[in-house]
Amino acid sequence: MANQRQFPRTPMKCRIKISHPSFGELVAQTRDLSDGGVYVRHPDMAALTVGSIVRGQVQDLPIEAPILEMEVMRVDAEGAGLRFMES
Repeated sequence: MANQRQFPRTPMKCRIKISHPSFGELVAQTRDLSDGGVYVRHPDMAALTVGSIVRGQVQDLPIEAPILEMEVMRVDAEGAGLRFMES
């Protein structure tokens, strides 16, 4: 199967706060990042359905990071792949 990704991924681990009505807020860890989205590792993310919208904010930066809306594109046992939504 050919890689059909529009944006190359870069491995990146950082803490990210994710919020969704099904679980409230949780703090997870990113696995990789691209211009189009991010993969977030946390077992509770596996309960989300493709197409769900979550809000996320990177933690531990010297300034407060923006809160972004993201769409769930894929889900597996480790977490979920999220696509950044246009503002």
